[in-house]
Amino acid sequence: MKNFIKADKTEEEQIKRWIKENTLQIVVGVALGLGGIFGFDAYKNYQHSQLIKARSIYLTLVSNPNDTQAYEQLKNNHASSGYLDQATLILAKNAVANKNYMQALEYLAPLSDTSNISIAKVVNMRIASLYLEMGHYKQALGALNTVPNSAFDGLYNQLKGDIYLADKQIDNAKKHYKLALNQISKDSKLQNLIKIKLNDLN
Repeated sequence: MKNFIKADKTEEEQIKRWIKENTLQIVVGVALGLGGIFGFDAYKNYQHSQLIKARSIYLTLVSNPNDTQAYEQLKNNHASSGYLDQATLILAKNAVANKNYMQALEYLAPLSDTSNISIAKVVNMRIASLYLEMGHYKQALGALNTVPNSAFDGLYNQLKGDIYLADKQIDNAKKHYKLALNQISKDSKLQNLIKIKLNDLN
């Protein structure tokens, strides 16, 4: 029993000595741990507040697409928020409504390489439609030379048919309208529209 008590006291002294020798490291470790917890919370709060600001600016653009100052603020301060691509599409649409096609193309061009595949495919179609409207058929087809995923095959081919038709390449127009009919859902209203276009060419 005496040996047990003696061993217990020896361990206690060793622990005290260890604490004394390592007090600074212990305090620093605890402080860093707490700082990390509070720092992460502060970072999360900051990110949330930035997202709210970005959303507010985006909604300003939705209600007033002529507010290019708000767009620049979103572009410069909140580019990674997820709202910038949508805001850019709004400004491009507004430019088209004002028949400012070149301005619309300037807005759309960077989005054709965005990491969001769906947005990139829609943007390529809008770029092609703008070139079609301007009578630049080669550029219109060039905008559609990207490889669409299956969800866009039919839409791409319908638009290619429109471009070839406008360029008076009737055989190519028919070819792409027929491809589109096979690729677009049978329930889609586009089916009837494409059939009408094909009938007009026969």
